[in-house]
Amino acid sequence: MKILQLGKFYPIRGGVEKVMWDLTWALAERGVPCDMLCAYLKSDPVDPEHRDFSRETEEGRIIEFGPENRVICVPAFAKKAKTMLSRDMVRWLRRHAREYDIIHVHHPDPMAALALFLSGYKGRVILHWHSDILSQKLLLTLYHPLQWWLIQRAERIVGTSPVYLRESSALSRQQHKVVCVPIGIQPIIYDPRAADAIRATMPDKKLVFALGRLVPYKDFGTLVEAAKYLSSDYVILIGGSGPLQESLQWQIDAESLTDKVRLLGYVESWDVPNYFGACDIFVLCSDRKTEAFGVVQIEAMSCGKPVVATKIPQSGVSWVNDNGVSGYNVPTHDPQALAAAIEQICGDPDIYMQFSAGAMERFETHFTSREMIDKIVKIYEKKM
Repeated sequence: MKILQLGKFYPIRGGVEKVMWDLTWALAERGVPCDMLCAYLKSDPVDPEHRDFSRETEEGRIIEFGPENRVICVPAFAKKAKTMLSRDMVRWLRRHAREYDIIHVHHPDPMAALALFLSGYKGRVILHWHSDILSQKLLLTLYHPLQWWLIQRAERIVGTSPVYLRESSALSRQQHKVVCVPIGIQPIIYDPRAADAIRATMPDKKLVFALGRLVPYKDFGTLVEAAKYLSSDYVILIGGSGPLQESLQWQIDAESLTDKVRLLGYVESWDVPNYFGACDIFVLCSDRKTEAFGVVQIEAMSCGKPVVATKIPQSGVSWVNDNGVSGYNVPTHDPQALAAAIEQICGDPDIYMQFSAGAMERFETHFTSREMIDKIVKIYEKKM
């Protein structure tokens, strides 16, 4: 059995690419031949941790895990509407598609769907439905016939939460094909000394951590406003960069919240675990279905950190964070409810320990990499 993970970008930055990468890597460790095909802009560098096993070829950039496990990065000539445009992806897949027993397509990625359509591939197709296309309405109108072809072409449709699979209008007529496989990760490992050093800069404070790109659907403005309803015992740390950084800082300054909210900017990947280790509680405050799952929640849970998340209609976010078990879910755009949930968890040591243990148990039961890979392999073997 030889597998191809198909779609998305390199370097690995977003959740979809991370799932593809983790699947390719984990299948390699299990001795299952698996490649990953994605696209990159020639201006994008190789990540430092991949340089030792990366090489440039006529077909593109190859990152080798082993003799039968590679990430193949073909050049794209542009990136539009969060989609790489790559003639080379079509050419590569037409040339090599027949080498694979299964092509595992990761959606949404119109370029990957088009490449598969034009490849002439006749084998098995698994479709991983990470999210609907929501913000790019014109793109969806143009892409809809190809998307429907892909849905019909797929043997199985994998979703990351039962809520999203059930509520997606695009999948309403294909419910007999769907199967839920939650995203799984390796537990976050942090350096206790580095975490203590972060805490030492804010002594005697309860640290609230949030992480993500500073873009509208993350709704960090509501989290900033929630600081007004928290006591001076709390400091909110928001990690990430993006187009709203300036406006968020203006909001913090205008509301005189500089002692209670800090924008960390981009946090290096090696340092992110230390902030999970340092914080008391994690908050995900997104307000739209664009946030389909919220991997940052399970990263926090793996460290035993309670979570406060939002109830986003039709999203899997509030399924991931089990209300009353791993934390609380509150309405979107409600800073007072957000603050009340944070204080209720952190203000009572017994409640805090209950949710900390619940977060860890939920992670270990549902969201480990091992659990995800076991289920994907069963799908490949037609046992699920």
